[in-house]
Amino acid sequence: MKHNLIYVYALVAALSAGCASTTSSTSPGATTTAPVTDADRLREKAADYASTVTSADLSKHLHILASDAYEGRDTGSKGQKMAAEYIAREFQEDGLAGPVKEGSNPYYQQFELEQTRWGEGYIAVNDQKFLMGQDFFVLGSSPYQTEQTVDVVFAGYGIDDAKYSDYANLDVTGKMVVVLAGEPRGSNGNMLLSGTSKSSDWGNDYRTKRNAAARRGAKSVLIVTGASNDEFTSLTSRYRHANGRPSLGLRSTAEAGAQASAATLFISPQVGAALLGTTPDKMMDYAKAVAKAGKPTPSTFTATKNVKVKTERINAPIPTENVLGFIEGTDKKEEVIVVTAHYDHVGKDTTLTGDQIFNGANDDGSGTVAVIELAEAFALAKKDGFGPRRSILFMAVTAEEKGLLGSEYYSDNPVFPLANTVANINIDMIGRMDYTYEKTNDSNYIYVIGADKLSSELHQINEEVNRQHVNLKLDYTYNDENDPNRFYYRSDHYNFAKHGIPIIFYFNGVHDDYHKVTDSVDKMIFESAEKVARLAFHVTWELANRENRIVVDSNKK
Repeated sequence: MKHNLIYVYALVAALSAGCASTTSSTSPGATTTAPVTDADRLREKAADYASTVTSADLSKHLHILASDAYEGRDTGSKGQKMAAEYIAREFQEDGLAGPVKEGSNPYYQQFELEQTRWGEGYIAVNDQKFLMGQDFFVLGSSPYQTEQTVDVVFAGYGIDDAKYSDYANLDVTGKMVVVLAGEPRGSNGNMLLSGTSKSSDWGNDYRTKRNAAARRGAKSVLIVTGASNDEFTSLTSRYRHANGRPSLGLRSTAEAGAQASAATLFISPQVGAALLGTTPDKMMDYAKAVAKAGKPTPSTFTATKNVKVKTERINAPIPTENVLGFIEGTDKKEEVIVVTAHYDHVGKDTTLTGDQIFNGANDDGSGTVAVIELAEAFALAKKDGFGPRRSILFMAVTAEEKGLLGSEYYSDNPVFPLANTVANINIDMIGRMDYTYEKTNDSNYIYVIGADKLSSELHQINEEVNRQHVNLKLDYTYNDENDPNRFYYRSDHYNFAKHGIPIIFYFNGVHDDYHKVTDSVDKMIFESAEKVARLAFHVTWELANRENRIVVDSNKK
């Protein structure tokens, strides 16, 4: 991305001037008669309050939250409730307000998830019967609790975009829509939507196709996954392992009988071909026809008429909560910065011999304690008259491990309007070394993800405050849109980014203890966590106190 050099030089000068300036007192305990709203004066105080974020305090909090007493903080469990109480108490004791008006606790955004497990499930096509958990998988809820006869329609790639729509002149109301995975390429190999080799959310995020089908009135969308049954088996292996276990999802608030969102099924090519009255090879040849035409192309498939579906789901409500602490701004208080980390982990496994508790020290106890420390630092600043100009919401989110559900709930039910939300700073796994950096025993780094995707200014701010205050190596390996790990889509910031809110994600990468009982506090490098937390502090401080709200100048969601 091309940088605005004038902006960069101006920001460097402003930050340098702030560091060189002096005041009557530079201690965090200094007091003033009225809140300071001058951006330069506030910049010169940033280092004072950043210094209160210490490795000792991070360690103190993490030794509690990642202890065996919290039993791995599984969503809805006793340990998760204990962690929520601890975080809320820290926010309250530090002087943060609880901003939630509904419910019994102003620090809790309470909601219910559904714990569900699958019962009987099949798709019957004439005399063939395809089994759930083997030939197809359902993501989320399903309207087919009992056996139902369905009408099937083919909708190409399931795209409904101004540049390319598979739904033109197609009525899918109440029907089962079959679509191909991915997105169409032209005869030159580039994506038809972008005109480049880079895919969009239509190819990266199945929910985009689900939402398009729902807007068109479809009852369900079936995504043909893989070019062969072997590839389908490989691509859906994680669903296969999880199919027999209970799972959590957002509880539907739709009225009885209403379908708020189209059900999503990943189906094998064999199932897709049977539903469309063709063969897997001929079904896959559709991609060639689209490439040749360079636009949506009518198919020659004749959907099978005799199709029955049942996907029984047995549900139970699971109450949980995001934990929120709020610091009101001064002259720009209507604008809000949101700082997040998920405090849940994966609980315990009683089938294991020996240690059964997944303590989740790095994932994401480390981010959670960083948020606690940042909240305390900003609260101290406000007490001393140097509170933020913009408001700051510190939020420990639940159910990240279940599919980013806590942050999704907040983004769908925001306490503060998303239109007023300036940016999200998300911290998930800091204070460890991943496989790459373990080779050189180098902990002075952090992977930075997403900062440039919606705001070039956010990227520049992160670069400059790091250079001025922290001097970490900023590694952009996982910021590559073509990186196969897709980390940009795998933590809570994404639920802000999808609404057009600039985000920055701090992440130390994956190591041998990831999602294992060995992710324990003794493996943490708290000096490294301190530096990352201070970087997050400085970025938040700058975002909260600069004169202008950062621009949104990119569409790379």
